[in-house]
Amino acid sequence: MSILSASRRLELSLQLKLALPILGGQLAQTANGFVDTVMAGRVSATDLAAVAVGASVWVPLFLFMAGVLMSVTPILSRQLGAAAYHRISPLAQQALWLALGLGLCGALVLRSMAPVLHWMDVDTAMRPMVLGYLEGLSWGIPGAALFLALRSYTEAMAHTRPVLWISVIGLLINIPTNYVLIYGKLGFEPLGGAGCGWATAVVFWCMALMMALYIRFHRAYRRARLTLKPLVFEPKQVSYMLRLGLPVGMTIFFEVSIFAVIALLISSLGPVIVAGHQIALNFASLVFMLPLSLAIAVTVRISNERGRGDGEAVRRAASTSLWLTGGAGICAGICLWLLREQVPLIYTDNPAVQQLAAGLLLYAALYQVSDAFQVAANGALRGFEDTAVPMVYTLLSYWGIGLPVGFILGRTDWLVPAMGPAGFWIGLLAGLTSAAVLLGWRLRWRLRQVIRA
Repeated sequence: MSILSASRRLELSLQLKLALPILGGQLAQTANGFVDTVMAGRVSATDLAAVAVGASVWVPLFLFMAGVLMSVTPILSRQLGAAAYHRISPLAQQALWLALGLGLCGALVLRSMAPVLHWMDVDTAMRPMVLGYLEGLSWGIPGAALFLALRSYTEAMAHTRPVLWISVIGLLINIPTNYVLIYGKLGFEPLGGAGCGWATAVVFWCMALMMALYIRFHRAYRRARLTLKPLVFEPKQVSYMLRLGLPVGMTIFFEVSIFAVIALLISSLGPVIVAGHQIALNFASLVFMLPLSLAIAVTVRISNERGRGDGEAVRRAASTSLWLTGGAGICAGICLWLLREQVPLIYTDNPAVQQLAAGLLLYAALYQVSDAFQVAANGALRGFEDTAVPMVYTLLSYWGIGLPVGFILGRTDWLVPAMGPAGFWIGLLAGLTSAAVLLGWRLRWRLRQVIRA
């Protein structure tokens, strides 16, 4: 006799069908950072450290844009569940308008980071390379934003395979482009670590163009295909997407920016410590892609069932996601613990960097379950289009608990002798655990509203 009911098995199948291609796409996109880290690390520790500091600046910005544009997915998915196909294309167009504005603003931010690097006391030897890296990458940020909007559209349509294939192609483009620009091949000047930024810009525009062409011609979108004829602009819808998505973007920014701030705070300790931190962070980010993909899937499932008006299916989708992500967090923690000595060997042959990274990966293993539960609860709440209160909870958890605890343990002698980067990673554990508790409580309250309705 099966442990799971037929409806539970169906829900599990639907979420995995959505999540697995998203996971592949997320891994391919994150692997671009892995490739940048490895290829820059083969040049020198200084190049690796410059890429690490540059990534600490642009990755939070990129994920902020991704969070804002995630608002598109539940809005479109709810319309799809209600069979309001005529509204899909106009709403998706508003997402493109929003993406264009975000992309242009993001490019300006990246080209204005010199005072910030000076204020954060980044090693003066690294600053020119960091600024060159960010300048090159800034040209690709509008393309990245347009790709994110198109990705949210196709995920809302429950057609996630193009995210996988286009992300893989983007990775394949990134590797040779990195090689040419880092080492100065085919007549280009060798740019070192800064070449990674220019290569990433090329990849972003290629991915946006490929996604647009796929949506234009593939039959999967025939019921509600995104077209630009007629071209419409609905300020109220753009405003609603921004109002719904801004808290999501801030939520992601609060979490990711902690990693960025930590990298900047320890940058004055030298390239070896920065490089070890970057290796641990990069690999932990790869592992995080599984619960993140499951969270995106549950957003689609809950918003779609809300459009249908099926409260029981909404509750089933939420509980299935929590079980899935909890299991993923346990498996991720075990893998990080077992492989913590081997993983740094992939990135560098510097023994000091390897030893530091291995120690930090142990802390990463400890917070995997908390991280999985908080991202699952957040994904479910996005399906309810509930984003403002979760933003407050994450702000409190990450900046009110995680970062202060990390700073006290890492840079002061108030409680124990200063622990360096290990203290900051203990702070991350405290912050993520707090977020899991608070967001879980919020989701429980939401599900009770469904029962009462």
